Amino acid sequence: MLTCSKLISNGQGLAKALINRAPSVSLDWDVRQKSRFQVEDSTGRVLSVFLQRGHVVRGGDVLVADDGSLVRVEAAPQALLRISTCPQHGTPFDLTRAAYHLGNRHVPIELKPDHLKIEPDPVLAGMLRSMHLIVNTVDEAFEPEGGAYGAHHGGSGHSHHHDHDEYIGEQTHEHGPNCKHDH
Repeated sequence: MLTCSKLISNGQGLAKALINRAPSVSLDWDVRQKSRFQVEDSTGRVLSVFLQRGHVVRGGDVLVADDGSLVRVEAAPQALLRISTCPQHGTPFDLTRAAYHLGNRHVPIELKPDHLKIEPDPVLAGMLRSMHLIVNTVDEAFEPEGGAYGAHHGGSGHSHHHDHDEYIGEQTHEHGPNCKHDH
């Protein structure tokens, strides 16, 4: 059994050809949000994944096994609710309102310009329909937004690093363990 304890976000820095030749694992959101799990890759190898706690695995990420081999991660299709506006009398603001209400319930949400996706929940589906939104059950990959304070990259598939000066007057500020800038 191979152990994977390193993750390369979105295969950053790796040649596309190398990623495309790598064996793959297809994982649903329930597994990808865990930092420790076992899975079988497309070649039949059993992998034990041990990542830093709190880290989320995304479709497009690459796991690195202890023997140096790479494993491409795919977001597996799963049952979801796809929420969209009514084409006759809805507006894009309806999705903003829905995202607000779902966020108040701490529901993982995948945000798209023309729709939202959440895991199935009949109570939430009823609430959304009462807001005159269209709610359909689909079988698709799920890449919910990362938390605003999370150490992992969000559902948009890319990360941002900003160089900025956070020093204001004589005040100081604290950094989390993943701080990437100096003073």
